[in-house]
Amino acid sequence: MSDDKKTSILLVEDEENLHEALKLNLELEGYDVTSAFDGAAALKAVETEYFDLIILDVMLPEMDGISVAESIRIGNNEVPILILSAKNSSADRVLGLKKGADDYLTKPFNLEELLLRVHKLINKNKKLQDKSSVGNSYTFGNNLIDFKAQEATTHTNGKIQLSKKETMLLKLLIENKNEVVPREKILQAVWGYNVYPTTRTIDNFILNFRKYFEEDSRNPKYFHSVRGVGYKYSE
Repeated sequence: MSDDKKTSILLVEDEENLHEALKLNLELEGYDVTSAFDGAAALKAVETEYFDLIILDVMLPEMDGISVAESIRIGNNEVPILILSAKNSSADRVLGLKKGADDYLTKPFNLEELLLRVHKLINKNKKLQDKSSVGNSYTFGNNLIDFKAQEATTHTNGKIQLSKKETMLLKLLIENKNEVVPREKILQAVWGYNVYPTTRTIDNFILNFRKYFEEDSRNPKYFHSVRGVGYKYSE
């Protein structure tokens, strides 16, 4: 994305005074702000426009913010979402994050903190988008993966067909080489949020990758599970 394009934020807040105050402050920071005052308007805006971030209030008329976040994720849209909520319980926070929010801020909040979190989420997202794509094929050890053909030649010189999901997961892990990819990100990118495979499903994929590509599948060099966090490809 070119730097001359303003960073765009969708602000979804039905409390007019707060909405105006936030809009003004975000615009003073140089962001381009689109307003929505209810969930349906927010979803419509997301369908027609690209946003770098969504600031989403939980208490909205008709459709609450959690349902809005969930709908956005089901549509496989990875836009960062910052949820604002008057509820401070950890159960509400966990639900918000589970349904696809990237961050959660409780009201009343400090404006400076909100702006810092906004800045952080947008930067993190831009970094992720700038990740180099691995192209159509990738070699590691004595293995070769052909993403386009969905097949691999392994170190034992065997040729194997990869399923679409296996190919997508391999690509995601390799593009994030040496970094732990959180389980949520894998669910979002490979399965889409409307289908929730268990952690075991992803574990089985990793076990298969070890079987295919590792010299010693019990002491993996490339494919690692990071307990309670996610999965990692390293060289």
